[in-house]
Amino acid sequence: MISEIKKAANYILCYTRMPQEDAIYSTKLAYSMHLAYSEDGIKFQALNHNSGVLFAKATENENGSLNAKSLKNPYIFRMKDNAFGVIAVRTEPDGENDSQSKGSVLLFTSSDLLQYKEIGLINLKNNAYVNDVACEYNEEMRTYIIRWSDESGNYYKNSITNITNLEDASIPEETEAFVIDIVKSDIEGIVPRNVINVSTQIAHRIACKLTVPTNIKIEIPRSVKVTSKEDLKNVRATAIYSDGTTALKTIDWNTGEIDWNKEGTYRITGTIHQDHYEFPIAINRADPCSIKWNGKYYFIATNDADENHTLYMREADSIPELVTAEESLILDSDTYDDIKNLLWAPEFHIIEGELYIFHAATTGEFFCVESHFMKLKKGGNPMCAADWSRPQRIVKKDGTELCEAGKTISLDMTVFEWGSEYYVCWSQRQFLPVDLGAWLYIAKIDPKEPWKLISDSVIISKPEYGWANNHTFVDEGPFALIKDEKIFLSVSSAAIDSTYVIGLLTAEKDADLLNPNSWTKGNYPLLTARSVPGEYGTGHNSYVTDDDGIVWNLYHARPGVDAPRSSGIRRVHFDIDGYPVLDLTEEKDLNSQLANVSINIII
Repeated sequence: MISEIKKAANYILCYTRMPQEDAIYSTKLAYSMHLAYSEDGIKFQALNHNSGVLFAKATENENGSLNAKSLKNPYIFRMKDNAFGVIAVRTEPDGENDSQSKGSVLLFTSSDLLQYKEIGLINLKNNAYVNDVACEYNEEMRTYIIRWSDESGNYYKNSITNITNLEDASIPEETEAFVIDIVKSDIEGIVPRNVINVSTQIAHRIACKLTVPTNIKIEIPRSVKVTSKEDLKNVRATAIYSDGTTALKTIDWNTGEIDWNKEGTYRITGTIHQDHYEFPIAINRADPCSIKWNGKYYFIATNDADENHTLYMREADSIPELVTAEESLILDSDTYDDIKNLLWAPEFHIIEGELYIFHAATTGEFFCVESHFMKLKKGGNPMCAADWSRPQRIVKKDGTELCEAGKTISLDMTVFEWGSEYYVCWSQRQFLPVDLGAWLYIAKIDPKEPWKLISDSVIISKPEYGWANNHTFVDEGPFALIKDEKIFLSVSSAAIDSTYVIGLLTAEKDADLLNPNSWTKGNYPLLTARSVPGEYGTGHNSYVTDDDGIVWNLYHARPGVDAPRSSGIRRVHFDIDGYPVLDLTEEKDLNSQLANVSINIII
């Protein structure tokens, strides 16, 4: 019997799911490995919103196009170095047999069951399609035993000393049937696989990373010395969350009974401040972006209300006030001869003290969409269209156009500074002679001439995973968040329907950002239609930091499967590793029962 469940304190169950309707949870999403956690080996809690955490990579054709792949029957096992291995049957995206995987099984390795490395296909020296598979490391024999069955119901086993040497498996031997202990669970759609015992430390880490934290405690000083209301405003509460992380919160104090001219000790009450945002904050507004410039906050987004023919901007003294601020027209598709149709994904960027808007525009046809920029004139008013320069195309370092019009499009260009150098990152899609899907590119720019690349462009991401090629092969919408000497680059993937998602690329301090190997792509998206009830197709986000140092995530989603793309905003939390958490809803961010506080102030 394979992997007999032992009595221990921490269990991880791997499983796949039954597909649902295509707009909710398609085959490309369901046929991935999911994880659940249990302390008793009986009752399991789905992790990551019951969404996949491990997807098979697409294969690449000679012409550069990708073939989506899925997986079935994953099996987690311990490797001889105490790391984890996952063995699975690779399939076509709909779960059917994959001819490229005939006689082979797919191997992944992981140190923590969170980030995985796809090693490749283990050759089982047999020409049959594999139906089921399991693997264990035999310590006495110092070898791995792979047990598998074919579609005809025949059972085999192979041995392999070094499982990452994909061609080193022995000739298969016929053997008796193997049985995997199946856990009964009420997790929606579950197709359960095996359970593995893990250490408390690993279990805690998996649960923290794959569960949205919840506010469980509020701490404030017992007393504080102040001399004015301004001093009191600087007193912060510390919100403590279920995963041990914290966040500072401002407090709205009741100061009516304080005589600021009279020394003494006063007992006052207050309420933890929380800005409230109903979703959506802007209907028919996609790809939202906000920035603070010269003491004011600004908001801009793609306008779906008129089929993307205009760009409107809002101005306010604070981020909450942007929700109800009036809009001013900044750009339309009638003013200029070379801007005649689609206007997409505007982003604010400050480069050496100058304000720019980077956006996509076209001379008319969809296949001529290219990255453009506008610059605010010196002393100009951002809300005045006349104070913005004529849109201009981004060009390569030799001055030629970034893409060949009619064959390749570019869009969603973003800008960030890293190590005193400036970079642009954008999405680019070749349609002719063959559609390659949308890939992410990066290059350096000169801040004096930010419309011109000063390096060759480099590919850093392709839509390899099922969540990124669901309905279409797209990686787009990059936006950088820099924190604790790491750069987090959000990426939006798949079709812009109800299954649109946000993934993450990460690079470390001192990394060469023009080296694709410097970037680590998460195996699963951070934000999906399963992350927050009632929000479908979450994607194309940006970040803005307010006056209190709080980072906000602006994104678009649909308030229904077929509803229009609309903008939302949510506080960005940071998890146990300092990585962004994008699905911390207001009720989890602050427990309303803990919101009322009191303190002694000494004047």
